Amino acid sequence: MIDRQDELDARYRGLYPVRAGFLPAGRHGVTPFNRGLQAAAMRRDDAELEPSVQALARLMERDGVVRMLVAEMIDEVDAAHRTVETPGELLRQLDHIIRLAPHWEDDPAKRHFFPMSTLFTYMMMTRAGEAAFRNRRFNDALRAILRAWCAYLDSPDSRDVLNEGPHGWLSPQAQRYNRLDTCRIPDKDASHWGFASFNAFFHREIKPSERPISAPADPRVVVSANDGTVYRVAREVASDAPFWIKAQPYSVRDMLAGSPLTERFAGGDVLQSYLSGADYHRWHAPVAGTVVELRVVEGLMFSNLESMGNDISGMGSQGYYTNINTRGICIIKADHPGLGHVCVMPVGITEVSSIRHSVEAGDRVEKGQEIGRFSYGGSSMALLFERGAIERFTAFVPDDPGRTGRIRVNAEIAIAT
Repeated sequence: MIDRQDELDARYRGLYPVRAGFLPAGRHGVTPFNRGLQAAAMRRDDAELEPSVQALARLMERDGVVRMLVAEMIDEVDAAHRTVETPGELLRQLDHIIRLAPHWEDDPAKRHFFPMSTLFTYMMMTRAGEAAFRNRRFNDALRAILRAWCAYLDSPDSRDVLNEGPHGWLSPQAQRYNRLDTCRIPDKDASHWGFASFNAFFHREIKPSERPISAPADPRVVVSANDGTVYRVAREVASDAPFWIKAQPYSVRDMLAGSPLTERFAGGDVLQSYLSGADYHRWHAPVAGTVVELRVVEGLMFSNLESMGNDISGMGSQGYYTNINTRGICIIKADHPGLGHVCVMPVGITEVSSIRHSVEAGDRVEKGQEIGRFSYGGSSMALLFERGAIERFTAFVPDDPGRTGRIRVNAEIAIAT
C-alpha cells in the first residue's frame, strides 16, 4: 500500500494527464470527484451494464489472475482515498463514465476531463495496479470499453456539453482556453455551433492561416507534425534498448513493432512531443513523399513506469509510452533523398487513445498535408528519422532554459542533410 504523501504527490504530478491539463493540478481534487462518481454510479445500481462492461465482468469471472489483480489493486488503495470497494463497484463506475461526455470546468483544481484516469489514479499507483494495467486481457477489455465511450462521443447525444453555459465547452472561458478563435466553426448560429458530436469539437479543424507551412518549396526543411510541447530530442537511438528503466531510452525495435523498415531507423533520431487538452489534435505530414507503411499497433493505455520515482520535474512515462502504448505507424518515403524514410508515430495515452489515419499506404502526401487525428483522449507524437538524415534540429528543446518547448504544426523543426 502506498501511504507516503510526498510519494503520492510526486507520482500524481508526474502523470501525463496532470501535466497536459486533463486532470486537476493538485492531487487533492481527485478523491472528492471520485466520491461523487461513486454516489452517481450507486444511484444507477439497477441499470443494465453496457455490453463492453458486461464483457469485462465475464472476464473477471473466468480469469482468476485478472480477478485477483483487480481485487488487490482496489484493496491496496489507502482507505482515505478508496472510492471503489469491490470489482462490482468498479464496473458500475466505468459504466457511468462511458454514458456521458466530460463537461467544461474553469477552475484548474477541479478539472476532470479524463474521468477514467481520475478513477484509476490511486489504483495505478499500487503494486497490483501496475501489474493489472499491463495484463493483456484486462487491457483489451478496457480498450473495448473505451471504444464504446468513443462511439458515444462520436454520436449526436454527446453534444449536450457543447453549450455556452458555465460548464459548457462553448462558454467564454472555454473559448479562450481552447483558442476557438483560431478554429473553423461549422455554424456559430446553430445549436452546438454546428458540431456533429463532442469528438467533432475535440478534433476541430484549425484555420489554415493559423498554421502556414514553413518553406513549402524547400525539401530540406522538416516541419512539425503536430501542435505540442517538446519532450525530448534523442540522437543515434538504439535498435534495442531497455525502455523500462528510469532514463526511458528509445528502443526502435519495440517502437516499430515488427516493421520491415526497422533497421533503417536504427542509429537515427527521435523528436517526441506531447499535446495538451487545448492543442490542435490533428497531425500533418512533416515531409513530402509516399506513404509506404500504415497501421495501428494496439498497445497499453493506463500503464505508467514505476521507475520514474519522485522525478516530478519530468513528464513521467512519455518515452516509455512510445514502446508499449497504442500507437500509429505512418512511414513516408521522402522525396528528398537525404531524408530517406520518416516515421510519424502518434501515441495514444489513457482514455480513448483513438488514432485515426486519414491516408492509406501508397498515397502521395505533401508537406503540411493533414494525415490523421486523435479522437478524445491523451496523446503524444514521436517522429523517427534515419541515421544521418537530420543535419540539425531547430525546434525549441526543454533543456534550454532560455527557450520554450512549444511547437506548432507545419512550422520548421529540423533541417535535413
